[in-house]
Amino acid sequence: MLAEYRTVAQEAEITLVEKKSKFIARIKPVESREEAEAFVEEVRKIHWSATHNVPAYIIGINQEVQKYSDDGEPSGTAGLPVLEVLKANEVVNAAIVVTRYFGGILLGRGGLVRAYGGAAREALTTAGIVRMVPAQEAAITVDYVHGGRVQNELLSRNVSLSGIEYLERITFRVLLMPGEREALRQLIQEITANAFTWQDGREVYRAIPLEAEK
Repeated sequence: MLAEYRTVAQEAEITLVEKKSKFIARIKPVESREEAEAFVEEVRKIHWSATHNVPAYIIGINQEVQKYSDDGEPSGTAGLPVLEVLKANEVVNAAIVVTRYFGGILLGRGGLVRAYGGAAREALTTAGIVRMVPAQEAAITVDYVHGGRVQNELLSRNVSLSGIEYLERITFRVLLMPGEREALRQLIQEITANAFTWQDGREVYRAIPLEAEK
């Protein structure tokens, strides 16, 4: 049984300047420790000349894997504030790297915490957060004479339509939220006078956008 979780919607990058230091925060959805580490290494190669590349990531629905590094900044001033942004928004399966190019002015512990945390928050806000909600795949096959009305009903009811196949008959592939299945099946039965086939598929995730809350 799949469990709901939150993650980052897409990869994103932002740049902030704090007292002449440039902070570049890049965030990406990841599915494993290996994918997260590959992302961190990619950013380090791109910004090989940066003063610091500070990573943080959380893997697993129950936050089983958590990792961060200050990458040479004073302990607790960089990696932890970045990690806390993910934790505060209950985001998992995501990695952030905040790159710093030193501008010649010391920020102090408080300034570093604000800068790294602020860059991470801005990156998360830019990327967006999604709720990954368990959904049921289904394939609904009808005759062409019913295709137009069935499609209109699916769209008007905001049913998630993942694909349409046009063969001898039309097959609509949908992702159904809990509680949608029986009502939709009854509607299709009424529209087609029971001239349809319904095939349940696997349980998958459906992404629902959610704004960053903190």
